[in-house]
Amino acid sequence: MRTNISRREVRLTFAAALCVAVIPFRVGYGQTAPTQQFDVATVKPTNEVSPSGYGFAIGHGRIEMTNFTLESCILRAYAVGPHQVAGGPSWVYSDRFDILGKVDPPTDDTGLIMKMLQGLLANRFKLTFHRETRTIPAQVLEVDKNGPKLEKAEGVDPEIQTSKRGGRGSYSFRNTDMDTLVRILARETGLPVANTTGLKGNFNFALHWTLDTASPSTDAATDTISIFAALQEQLGLRLRSAKAPMEVLVIDHVEWPSEN
Repeated sequence: MRTNISRREVRLTFAAALCVAVIPFRVGYGQTAPTQQFDVATVKPTNEVSPSGYGFAIGHGRIEMTNFTLESCILRAYAVGPHQVAGGPSWVYSDRFDILGKVDPPTDDTGLIMKMLQGLLANRFKLTFHRETRTIPAQVLEVDKNGPKLEKAEGVDPEIQTSKRGGRGSYSFRNTDMDTLVRILARETGLPVANTTGLKGNFNFALHWTLDTASPSTDAATDTISIFAALQEQLGLRLRSAKAPMEVLVIDHVEWPSEN
């Protein structure tokens, strides 16, 4: 069987749920994949081709990804940013899926759920890859010359709340480290972000900016601030464009998930 099969070469019933088979597997060059598995998992191709209708929810032993490309699933599962997945057929980056995974008893251990997602990708998509360090266009997050404006987190539960409405983007962070922030900034800017702040530990902070999609007629546009300016003014951090050595996941093998 060929490794890179196209969508046209596979007969697929879009209404059918594709359940995960619990079988041993390996990822990359002999690297053993996580043994944790979802108790219930489905993968459904979707007719939706626009990214505007995507959704993501995780917690209480459940992960739900709506209208996601396989590339986007890999980004989430392995905590890498845009442009840090390479190789594979074109459908990895274009075709979309609805994915649901549940485990019982429920858990709020995000790391554990992500390991289960890694297992799902290996089982259903037969995904294997290797890691390379490549110098690619990126953003570098660093402390501004006047110092950071962050509150040290003490005795609070980790939490991230996000909102995008009325031409505004908004994040509220509780007990969050800089590595988590750079992953979010990578999604917002469309480039990988390297953490060079040197800031250790977790912090409480908020970030508010004007979306690129804001209409000139909205009230929000009268107080326009880019995410780059907001980082400096509100957090005492800054993003600088640079080419940086970043880890890239290079796909060795992937298959369109077979119909059950």
